[in-house]
Formats: sequence, C-alpha cells, structure tokens
Amino acid sequence: MDELKKRKIQLSICIPTINRGACIGATLESIVSQAGDTVEIVVVDGGSTDNTAEIVAQFQSKSSSLRYFRKDPPTAGSGSPAPSAGGFDRDCNRAVELAEGEYCWLFTDDDVLKPGAIQRVLDAIRERYELIVVNAEVRSTDLSKTLEASRLRLAGDRTYTPDEWQTLFADTAEYLSFVGGVVIQRQLWIARQREPYFGTGFIHFGVIFQSPLRGEALAIAEPLIAIRYGDALYMRTSRYFEIWMLDWPKLIWSLPSLPDSAKQQLCPREPWRNNKSLLLLRARGAFSVAEYDRWLKERLNSRWDRLVVKLIAGSPGSALNLLGIARYHLSNCRPGQYYVDLVKSPFYFLRAFRNSTSLPHQVQPRTQA
Repeated sequence: MDELKKRKIQLSICIPTINRGACIGATLESIVSQAGDTVEIVVVDGGSTDNTAEIVAQFQSKSSSLRYFRKDPPTAGSGSPAPSAGGFDRDCNRAVELAEGEYCWLFTDDDVLKPGAIQRVLDAIRERYELIVVNAEVRSTDLSKTLEASRLRLAGDRTYTPDEWQTLFADTAEYLSFVGGVVIQRQLWIARQREPYFGTGFIHFGVIFQSPLRGEALAIAEPLIAIRYGDALYMRTSRYFEIWMLDWPKLIWSLPSLPDSAKQQLCPREPWRNNKSLLLLRARGAFSVAEYDRWLKERLNSRWDRLVVKLIAGSPGSALNLLGIARYHLSNCRPGQYYVDLVKSPFYFLRAFRNSTSLPHQVQPRTQA
C-alpha cells in the first residue's frame, strides 16, 4: 500500500467477486500480464467459500499492485450471497472507494482483457474524459469460440459532448448493462448517488445515467474485452427473471434525466406483458409457475391474461426449446447468445432425450389381489 502511494496511480481495475475460483485466475492473468506501475488491481471478495482467496494470493505474489479485501463468508445455513443482489453493488462501490487511481475500470471476475487493452485505456485517460466505454466481444464459456464480434455497434471511436447526452444513452445503454466496459473518473463516481442503486445489480448504470455528464465521454469501438458468456450464476434461476423483467426496466424508467421515448427504445416499462418474451424465457428455463405466482399473478389485470401467462409458465419447456433451436437453425445464423441460452437451458431437448434414454426402466411390482 505504501509503495502504491509513492507513485501516482492512473487506473484502478476494480473487481467484485464471489466464488469464482474457476475463472478469476484467467481474469487476473490477463490483467497482471499487461498492468504497469501506474495501474492497481482491487479485488473485493463478498465472502467466497471456494478457492478464490488462494487463486488471488498466487497473483499477489506476482504483483505488488494487487490488493485483496475479503468479507467473512456466510454462516452455515444462511446461503451464499447472490452475485447480482445487493452484495454485488455494495462490493463494486467498495472497490471504487478503496481505489487509489484517478480512474476506475469496473471489471468482471470471469472475463478477460485482450492484449494491449490497458495501454489503450491509459492513452484515452490522458484526454480527461469523464467516462470511457470499452467495447467487448462475446465468447463461449471456455473462450474458444466467438459468439459476437462486437457488442457496441460503432464504426469507429466516438466522442460525446455533454450536449449529446441522449445520443450517448442511445448508443451505449444496452451494452452498459455489462459492467466490465465501464471506465469512470473516480471523483465522478464518489460525487454521485450510489445507495439508491444497491440491490439492482446495475449500480454502475445508475451512477452513469442518473444525470448528464459535465465533461466528455468516449466509446472505444475496438473490442478490448472477451466476455465469457453463459456461466453467470443466476442465468437459469428465478433471479434471472427478476432482473430482466422487473429490476432492469424499473431502473431504466426511474432515470429522471432521460425522455420516455429514449427509455422505451431501450426497454419497455413492463416487458413481462410480451408473451413472446415469456415463451423464450420458458424455453431457456427462466420462467415457470413459481415466477408467475410470485411476480405476475397480481400484476395481470384480466382473467384472460392470467390464464394465458400461466399456460406459458406451465407449458412443456423441452418442446419450446426444440422450437426455438429449430427456428434458429432455419434462420441460417451462426451460433450466438440466443443459441447458447437455449443449449444451456435445463429444457435443452437433446439433454432431455439423453437423460430419458440413459435411465433404466423401472418396473413396478404388481400387488397380489
């Protein structure tokens, strides 16, 4: 720590994590291998019960700029903190508060930086942007296949003045549901409201878009991050439905600085009213009668709407999954996120078929009359 204070830290890479021992080593390797003397790495562990601490310790022996802060793990019977619940937002905020750098790169604990990424961001920092949005490509869980070559649809780097606030939102908001592309002036982060966004899973988004920036922003068009897609801990749980059907739209529509037209273009106020979206969620294994009873039953006004949505929630997931995959193949598209979501679903039709054929048939004994 004393050594860090002796030199001016330009950039802090802030990583909230929990139970990512299987992935965080690759993440840290991609960072430590290119981080110079003006870059620090701040890891805030929300209470891992796996080998995350041991993995981080290995990289601390290689880099004096890596600082690790670990909360006590949850007590027996309390369950693990959800990575997209309040713990993520608080740990993300704490990492920034602990950082020594002028800028903070809010990075993920399972993705990797491409070679030269840090130097590219350091070059941009010299221009004193308040916000830098770093583009990413999307890869398979093992990083071997590219699913999407570029998440940001920009032909080249784009600078946004304060007057282009709505254009910045239109160009980057969908992408910025991903925290790993955010590089922000630390003093801007500290000056803005943060607590209202604890528990949303998107504290970075609330901090950025709660009000217009006073300075310029930059979007870097070249993908400098490889996103490891498909291993999020919440993707096939009730939490996934809660995030994308309820929390995300609630956050978007709470932003006071943007017109409703801009919000509607990004996300409908109540996306769960779209039956096609619910059918896709069912095919992916993220919507069931449990989610209907918990979240939608009281929100739907008519008996007909409740009947239709409950039928979707209880419909055969494997059949919907098969239809979704068939539709994808008929479109002649290369495998992407949509396809990965269907294949990783518990309703993936080939998995269901293999399970049914691999189980031995159990013959029930006849009872004597």
